[in-house]
Amino acid sequence: MRCAAALSTTRNSQAALAEVVDKLSGSFPEAPADLIVVFASIHHADILGQLGSELTARCPARHVIGCTGETIIGDGREVEGEPALSVWAIRLPGSEVRPIRIDPSEEGLDVVRGLDPGRDSILLLGDPFSFAPDPWLQKVNSAVPGLRVMGGMASASQAPRQNRLLLDGQVFEDGAVGVAISGEIVIRSLVSQGCRPIGRPMIVTKAERNMIRELGRRPSLVVLREIFEDLPPEDQERAQSGLHIGRVINEYQESFRRGDFLVRNVMGADDTGGIAITDLVRVGQTVQFHVRDAETADEDLRSMVEGERLDRPGSSVAGALLFSCNGRGTRLFPGPDHDVRVIQERFGPIPVAGFFAMGEIGPVGGQNFVHGFTASVVLFEEPGSKDD
Repeated sequence: MRCAAALSTTRNSQAALAEVVDKLSGSFPEAPADLIVVFASIHHADILGQLGSELTARCPARHVIGCTGETIIGDGREVEGEPALSVWAIRLPGSEVRPIRIDPSEEGLDVVRGLDPGRDSILLLGDPFSFAPDPWLQKVNSAVPGLRVMGGMASASQAPRQNRLLLDGQVFEDGAVGVAISGEIVIRSLVSQGCRPIGRPMIVTKAERNMIRELGRRPSLVVLREIFEDLPPEDQERAQSGLHIGRVINEYQESFRRGDFLVRNVMGADDTGGIAITDLVRVGQTVQFHVRDAETADEDLRSMVEGERLDRPGSSVAGALLFSCNGRGTRLFPGPDHDVRVIQERFGPIPVAGFFAMGEIGPVGGQNFVHGFTASVVLFEEPGSKDD
């Protein structure tokens, strides 16, 4: 396996294109790359098609995918709000890469038919205004249980039809693009939700769509107030600045800890004592309130990355893709480049590329979800590692 990456922060699109192509042109002398992934700021949206053609011509690759983002990751940097063009390429021996296109007018499940969750993974990039990832992922979870889908939603523009998606030289303004990767390659995923549980796990005893009416047969707001009063002052401050709730993925576990929950936002409460969240709720689910801040988000990502490294000490990671929330970066942390720096501190100076997404896609508890405020990491492991 071989992986390489290049970043340009030049504003002129043609100069940026020439810079990344020159940096990558000698990276795969023996055989073409199997996959090139491109992330571009809005400044370079109009050259995505040309970039795909140039890359396949000068840096031979079997498939190219990409999208536009408001912050671009590459070369150990997270370039926020400035021109940036990041290109990441990898050769995947013993693997097959199949392009995926999901038209917004179609169900899109045909792209997962025949895939083996034990050998296959999907990288997916979508347009947030025309492709609804939540219902599509729910169908995928049912149709092919255990199949991992990883990626993010384009974020360079807040208006419909202004983001761009790239697939093998074609540029799209809607839907989703991606690749299905099959074969011997070892791909691992980490989803750091950046939250910490507070209080205790509770059972939903009355619910209506996204409204939790009762927890343990008591009004939800009453229960929350009791939990809040028992918190230390620093956690009370965190809860006031942004409260979240985690829904347990696997209800059959005897105990729950960080990573066992799908974390969603708490939107507010009504005059009956119900609490509204950004998820559908049903009676019998186990939930627990969570808090998030820079310190917690930092600790969570470091813990997950370090845990992966320690769990697989004989493995060798060749490269990584990083899909972080556009609410992270310097909007959350005191300094720049936080997420990419943590990855390279743990795995060494491996090629890492990505972008800040308008929704990050990754599996939690064996099911795929769209997340917010997370860092979704895709690790590409050298074949033949001791822990394969």
